[in-house]
Amino acid sequence: MLLIFGLRTRVIRAGVVTAVCRHCGNRAAQVISRRVTKFTVFFVPLIPVRTRYAQQCSFCGTEYPVSADEARRLPVG
Repeated sequence: MLLIFGLRTRVIRAGVVTAVCRHCGNRAAQVISRRVTKFTVFFVPLIPVRTRYAQQCSFCGTEYPVSADEARRLPVG
């Protein structure tokens, strides 16, 4: 019997916030994204293994991780 399994990561755009960038210091749109990695069997996602949040500056392009609480607290508009 052949069993095909693996991991698949999906990036979901959670929203856009206007804030000051930690890297460049400019006030610009910050894109909040959620990355969900799921265990898959026969290319069907079954169990979420890891969820991470990131914030990316639209001015300089720097992306840095944020905690789940911080991502939920940001006023997404």
